[in-house]
Amino acid sequence: MSKTLFAKDALLPTGWRRNVLLSWDDAGRLTQVQPDAVAPRDAPVSAGPLIPGMPNLHSHAFQRAFGGLTEFRGAAQDSFWSWRTLMYRFAAQISPAQVEAIATWLYIEMLEAGYSAVCEFHYLHHAPDGTPYVDDAELALALLRAAERTGIGLTLLPVLYQTSGFGGLPPNEGQRRFIRATDSMLRLLERLRPLCEAQGARLGLAPHSLRAVPPEGLREALAGLDAIDATAPVHIHIAEQTAEVDACLAWSGQRPVAWLLDHAEVDARWCLVHATHMDAAEYRRAAASGAVAGLCPTTEANLGDGIFDFGAWRGAGGRWGVGSDSHACVNAAEELMMLEYSQRLATRQRNVGADAGEPSVASAMTLAAVQGGAQASGRAVAGLAPGQQADFVVLDAAHPSLAGLSAADMLSAHVFASHRSSAVDTVWVAGRPRVSAGRHPLHSQAAAAFIAARTQLLTTP
Repeated sequence: MSKTLFAKDALLPTGWRRNVLLSWDDAGRLTQVQPDAVAPRDAPVSAGPLIPGMPNLHSHAFQRAFGGLTEFRGAAQDSFWSWRTLMYRFAAQISPAQVEAIATWLYIEMLEAGYSAVCEFHYLHHAPDGTPYVDDAELALALLRAAERTGIGLTLLPVLYQTSGFGGLPPNEGQRRFIRATDSMLRLLERLRPLCEAQGARLGLAPHSLRAVPPEGLREALAGLDAIDATAPVHIHIAEQTAEVDACLAWSGQRPVAWLLDHAEVDARWCLVHATHMDAAEYRRAAASGAVAGLCPTTEANLGDGIFDFGAWRGAGGRWGVGSDSHACVNAAEELMMLEYSQRLATRQRNVGADAGEPSVASAMTLAAVQGGAQASGRAVAGLAPGQQADFVVLDAAHPSLAGLSAADMLSAHVFASHRSSAVDTVWVAGRPRVSAGRHPLHSQAAAAFIAARTQLLTTP
């Protein structure tokens, strides 16, 4: 297989460049990214503009199977909390084989929609009755197999979940598959680390939230993680809901992000997932920590979470990336579009995501989200530059929404004027084509297995 590719247009970290020659080594790391190059006679030529692969920084894979099944009114005022009750019912019965089938299909969907890597926030640990499997890592292994089979890059984030609310409230029945003692979690990380390294995956830790991990559990888990890998990513749900903010204030006298910043060494290893409801001081302090804001615009819209203050975060120098979370939508471009449109609605302005260095909204947002997603994943997937992994997406220059446009306008049309995934032609991960002509080779087989798993779940009493 050739380890070079020539692109007439490519989106590099410094912006769009013409006639770019990419070369990579046997490990899939870029060794050369040369603009203004002459195409070698034997180098393949991309079918359209090249953009960096997008890291998906927040995923709950099993939730893909009930996408669309919670869109009915079940209470006088439905919210995240009523949605969570339905999610618990679904999580109570899913099997390891079903998890693997669902994740395999989901990861193919991600690849076909322009994601090249995923951070899997994995909190489904035990059997339906809450007891550990014979192999305590069984469900984590199902996710590792799904990632390896599909070829997507993986950051595996086992979730520490211990309580049902602030102040150490005991877990409820719907959470019994999630619960782990801190020492049990650290043993799981020790078991998983060599397995992740063997397939090029990254291992981190996800304290679920401040309401689900009491202070002593958080402190002990972070110390234990540092002893295993002091560079490992740390992800946490935080300030997603106003009810969560109110409960944290009642418990501690502080808002969630402020409490976390005062009680943990939050730095560039951290991803603050959602962080929707912060005050001005929290925006400034959290941005200054170097942490990434993990924004999930389509899920946040689906759940009625609220709107992140993108202007305040960027004004404070904050880094950010996007994730598909509950997978109501699985599409990298769609997340960027939803983020931009939410800000337009909130501010009554247009082209909010552009910046002084890049006036094209789609180009500016793509570069920023790739950088933030790479940081959150703890992997070298920060774009088309030497030393980074050869993860990239080729847009279909012949697509009716893109044909005849400049490269920057093609990306803009992909994000704002196409069917999003329909304009993706090829997706490469670590220098290997995983999607060609818009389709993964396991598409049909994995879709059938997904449908069978979902049907089983829906028909099981």
